[in-house]
Parts: sequence; C-alpha cells; structure tokens
Amino acid sequence: MWSTGNTTIGWSTVGLFNLLILLVGATLLFTGLVLLTACIRMFNSIGKGTLAPWAPTQKLVVVGVYRYMRNPMITGVLFALLGEVIILSNYAVFLWLLFFFLGNHIYFIKSEEPGLLKRFGEEYVEYFKNVPRWLPRRTPWNPRTQAD
Repeated sequence: MWSTGNTTIGWSTVGLFNLLILLVGATLLFTGLVLLTACIRMFNSIGKGTLAPWAPTQKLVVVGVYRYMRNPMITGVLFALLGEVIILSNYAVFLWLLFFFLGNHIYFIKSEEPGLLKRFGEEYVEYFKNVPRWLPRRTPWNPRTQAD
C-alpha cells in the first residue's frame, strides 16, 4: 500500500498481490474509459448527436457494443469507477458507484427508455425486446434477423 497525504493507493496486502490488485483496478479503469470513449464516438458518428439531452442522437445506435447491451456507456463509467475503488481502496467511491448505478437504472426506466420509444418508435421496440439493459447478450443482436 502506498500513501500520499490523504490518498491511499492499494490495499493492505503483500507486495506482489497488492500489485496484482492494482493491475486489475487499472485494467478496469482503462477498459471503462475506452468503452465510454467508443460509445461517445458512435453517438457522434453514427447517431449524429451527443449524449447530452439538449443535442441527442438523431439515429438509434445499434452497432458495436450496442448490439450486446443497451447501456454500454454507463457500463463504461461503472467499470472506471470500480477501477478507482480498487486502486484507491476507497469505500466512499464504491458507495458513489452504487448510487450512480441506482440513479441511472431508475432514470433509464422512468425517462430515457420512454423518450427513446417516443423518438424512434418501432425501431426502438425491436431493439428493447432483443437487447438487455445491463447484462450483455452472449451473441450480438442483428436487427435483420428478428429470430434472436
């Protein structure tokens, strides 16, 4: 464990094991940031919009990681937060992760999904029926083959 002022990095474990834990945390943090960045780029290039509610996508994005789950952008943020929890051995960040997930889960059910249904209609209904909200599908959904 390393400490710099009020910030602790790592856990109170044996040297190499602590390094392994830090590597897992860094991998999750990096993976989350890559996933988040990829989703933002897809929103811009394919959806012709942004993640901001005042400039939403004009087209429903159902390619790449969106073929496996409906909310990979938030999943990326959750991975990054979990990586921070592991790296910093910080339970407050873990509580923030739980609050962030719960808040987004409620938001998606109450606002985001009804809004997408209103904007994209039947296209979103098919996507909603075939692609799970949080846990990824085993195989990518292909909108051309409705028998998934």
